[in-house]
Amino acid sequence: MKPKPGSKSSFLDKVLGRIGRLDAQGLQTVVERLARERSFLEMLFNTIEDGVLVVDEAGNILYLNQSVSRLLGVRLEDAEGQAVTRILPQLDWAQISALDRKGGPGVVRHEFEVTYPRSRLLRLYAAPLDGEGVGSSGVALILHDATEARQKTTEAVETERVHALTLLAASVAHELGNPLNALHIHLQLMEREVKRLRQSAVDDPAAIPVRADKLSEYLAVARGEITRLDYIITEFLSAMRPTPPRFRAGSLNDVVADTLSLLQPELDNRKLVVRQKLARSLPQVRLDPAQMKQVLVNLLKNAMQSMTKGGTLTLATGASPDEAWLSVTDTGCGIPSEQLNRIFEPFYTTKQKGTGLGLMIVQRILRDHGGRVELESRVDVGTTFRLWLPLREKGPRLLDVPSSGPAS
Repeated sequence: MKPKPGSKSSFLDKVLGRIGRLDAQGLQTVVERLARERSFLEMLFNTIEDGVLVVDEAGNILYLNQSVSRLLGVRLEDAEGQAVTRILPQLDWAQISALDRKGGPGVVRHEFEVTYPRSRLLRLYAAPLDGEGVGSSGVALILHDATEARQKTTEAVETERVHALTLLAASVAHELGNPLNALHIHLQLMEREVKRLRQSAVDDPAAIPVRADKLSEYLAVARGEITRLDYIITEFLSAMRPTPPRFRAGSLNDVVADTLSLLQPELDNRKLVVRQKLARSLPQVRLDPAQMKQVLVNLLKNAMQSMTKGGTLTLATGASPDEAWLSVTDTGCGIPSEQLNRIFEPFYTTKQKGTGLGLMIVQRILRDHGGRVELESRVDVGTTFRLWLPLREKGPRLLDVPSSGPAS
C-alpha cells in the first residue's frame, strides 16, 4: 500500500524502495530493526487494557494481545490461525467483511455479554486495516470491557431518577393541594346543608327536596375530586416504580406495523420514503409489545432527525437459528467515529433539544429482553441500528474442549 501524498515515509517504506540493492549485511540490519519494532509494538499492545485482534480477509485471527486472552478466557497459542467467530460466536462476520470490501470511512460497533471466564459486558469496534481503501485486507477489532461503565451508567440514571422524582414530588404536592382544598370547601357546604336539612324537616318539609338536591350536587363534586386525587397518586407511584417487561409471544413485524401507523403523519410531513423489507415467515419472540414499540419510536425519530432534506428509511426483519432481528436504516448524516462510543451514554446528545436518554432507553429495554443492539454508521452515507432478540431464553455458552486423545 503506497503512502498518501505528503505523508511522512516510514522506515519500511524507505527499505522497500531500495530492497533490491541491499547486501546480506544490509538485509540482516533490516530484519533486526523490524524485529525490534515488532517487539516494541507487542509490548505496547500487551500493556493496554483493551483487547486487540487483527483478522485477515477470510476471518482468521492473525494477532491478539493478552487482554483478549483475559477477557475471553482463551490461550494466545490456541487462538492464532482460528476463525474469529470461534472465540466470538456473537460476531456478525459477514457484516464486518462487507464493510471492509466497500471501502470509505466506516466502523461497526457491537455490544454483547460473555459469561466465561466471568460475566462481562463487552463493546467491540471493527474497522478495516486499509482505512478507506476498496477491497479486503483484513480488519482490526477492539474489545472494550464496559462492565464497570454500565454499572456507573446505571448509578447515574438512578441518581437522575431520584432527582426527577424529587421534582415530581414537588409538582404532585402542588397538584394535590387543589382537590384537597375543593374537598374541604365542599365538606363544609355539605355540613351546612345537613344542618339546614334537619331544620327543614321541622320547620318547612317542602324544602327538603331542594336541600337534598344541593347535597347531592356537593357529593358529586367531592366524588370527582377524590377520583382526581386517586389519578394523581397512581401516576406518581407509576413514575417511582420501574416497570418490568410484560412478556408474551409476538412478532417484530407487528411492532413495525404498529409503530409506522403511529408515526405515519410525521413521516409524510417530512416527505421521507419508507421501505419495508419484512420477512414473510418470521418466528415469534418473547417480547413486551409496548416497550419494543417505544424502542422503535426512539430509533425512527433519531433517523428522521438525521435526514433534514428528505431521505429513505428502510425497516427490515429477519431471523437466524437462535435470534430474530429488526433493523432501521437511514440515509442521513451518519455518526462520526469519535462520537460512536458515546451515543449510548446517558445525557450525551448531539441535538440542541435532545435529552440524551433515547438510545440509553433503547439499550436498557433490549437488555431487559435478553437482546442486544448493533450499530453501523458511515459519515454522509447513513446509519443502521439492528436489534436482536433471542428466540428462546439464553443459557450459559459452553466452550469447546480440545481433544486430548483417548483416556488411559
